Amino acid sequence: MADTNLQEYLAFLYCVEHGSFTAARQLHYSQANISRMVADLEQDWGVVLLKRDHNGVMLTSEGLQLFPYIQALGNSYQALQEQLEQVRNLQSGLIRIGTFSSVATHWLPNLIKEFQKTYPNIHFEILLGDYTEIQHWIASSRVDCGFLPLLGDIQLETISLGQDKLMVVLPEGHPLAGQGQFPHKALLDYPFILLEKGEQSEIRTFFQAYGLPLRPCFVTLGDYAIMSMVESGLGISILPQLILQRCPYRIVQKELDVPAYREICFAFRSQDSLSLAARRFLDCLGSLRL
Repeated sequence: MADTNLQEYLAFLYCVEHGSFTAARQLHYSQANISRMVADLEQDWGVVLLKRDHNGVMLTSEGLQLFPYIQALGNSYQALQEQLEQVRNLQSGLIRIGTFSSVATHWLPNLIKEFQKTYPNIHFEILLGDYTEIQHWIASSRVDCGFLPLLGDIQLETISLGQDKLMVVLPEGHPLAGQGQFPHKALLDYPFILLEKGEQSEIRTFFQAYGLPLRPCFVTLGDYAIMSMVESGLGISILPQLILQRCPYRIVQKELDVPAYREICFAFRSQDSLSLAARRFLDCLGSLRL
């Protein structure tokens, strides 16, 4: 059986509902076109659906049997149109974001709060991971988009959000706590605690760039675990400035004597792959420039 244009179903439903071909002009077709569409439907199916006389139209016995199924199709189409309108007007939707802890802690809560003032019915799914995981989630469509540092060759579209300075963190009472900038070569003189965020990290990249051998005494994924360990005097570390906002630990933050930063970006597969809700979220990122 050949596919039948959905408009033929709708024309039939309107005719049955209003009892005439004339009333079906709500579909923006002429009476003749409406009549022809119903006739084409009957011809395609080999069934007479409507009786026609000077009083209008009414269902045949075959039409009566088939009417509930055609009506169900019409209702489904109407529900689809209503849902589509909601999506277009962002009355519903889900944005899935992959991110790391400092962005999740200090950026996303306020950003989502502001976004939902305009789009209160858009919901979010936030996945926390390391840099390697986040890239994989975006590439595999597990999430729609994500936040990443620009490290190595990222096979994704990216929008830079600015540079996040890398800071040396020391326990209070450290011999260099009272000095100005921390000499980068002095990183080798004290036990170092490494923040590891995946196969590539800004800390490893920094050490490589300045020819420093990296020999950590501890390695962990937890930003706050490092702060606690530094506070306890177990070593020193380097942490991004973003995660050090509202730091609850008694530690000292120092700038390095050489340039040290990570560039944070918003990443996604392509503009075309983003849902309308995700594109609107992207529009809101201008306020996040570092």
